[in-house]
Amino acid sequence: MSLSSRKKLLLMGRSGSGKSSMRSIIFSNYSAFDTRRLGATIDVEHSHLRFLGNMTLNLWDCGGQDVFMDNYFTTQKDHIFKMVQVLIHVFDVELKLINKDIDIFVKSLTNLQKFSPDAKIFVLLHKMDLVQIDKREELFVIMMDKLQKISNPYQFKLVGFPTSIWDESLYKAWSLIVCLLFPNMDLFHSNLLRFNEVLDAEEIILFEKTTFLVISSTASIQRQTQRSGPLNGSVDSLDPKRFEKISNIIKTYKQLITKLRTSFNNLVIRGSNGTSFYVDVLTDNLFIMIVLKDRVAEQSYVNAREDLVILENIKAARHWFEKIENTK
Repeated sequence: MSLSSRKKLLLMGRSGSGKSSMRSIIFSNYSAFDTRRLGATIDVEHSHLRFLGNMTLNLWDCGGQDVFMDNYFTTQKDHIFKMVQVLIHVFDVELKLINKDIDIFVKSLTNLQKFSPDAKIFVLLHKMDLVQIDKREELFVIMMDKLQKISNPYQFKLVGFPTSIWDESLYKAWSLIVCLLFPNMDLFHSNLLRFNEVLDAEEIILFEKTTFLVISSTASIQRQTQRSGPLNGSVDSLDPKRFEKISNIIKTYKQLITKLRTSFNNLVIRGSNGTSFYVDVLTDNLFIMIVLKDRVAEQSYVNAREDLVILENIKAARHWFEKIENTK
């Protein structure tokens, strides 16, 4: 495997900020309740995670206790901060000693500037569920503005997310982070558009098979036109968090049937409003979800025939997406 296909991610933040919990939820199929049994991370925990076939995420979960932090920035700094593609720094919004968090963040920036100046930096303002709903956006804006000003002398542009293990915000953040690491995302999207020219689906969504993170999505021409309102405002009435909610629901469903010792291949759901949902394996590394709207209620054999046509179209499209995954 080439070095370019291995991506080193540092997951940093003070002890108890929630780093290991989010890692376990995204990559190890933990539920939010399951994370309560996790202990503190000792030093650095390494995870080598295959993603979309030929890419490996080399995730370094760095323990946040003071004794480990001191080593990261002194005796271990060239080891920790060399060849880093991404730093994900987690701030616990409930911690009172914010100056301690910022000191750690500044030391991380200093070492990244020296050893990995091209690294991308993401900030997760975590445990937002503990903040009053009407105060969350204000807190997020204030914190990100402060952290960006701190980062400016180091010439790093931050991307921030408010997150919680108790809602879909964690999936949204990690989907965007991982997608920025994969060089062929434009090819996935262009082929998804091409596929939808055949199906004319209301929406098509690609999920990474293990994590169910959203990789790409496309909507019908009609819906895309609806979204192009004045000042790029959206008049789309659908839930903007639907992708991440779907990720959570299907991943939970997949976990349940695994416990029943059966395999998850495909799923067809028909809504009472004429909308049909198809979830199927697209490649060894991808699931696809297709949403078709306004299907007329017909005899069951007619619906079954149409279902078969959709599933056959998915099979026919597999070689497009397998070719992208195998592109070096």
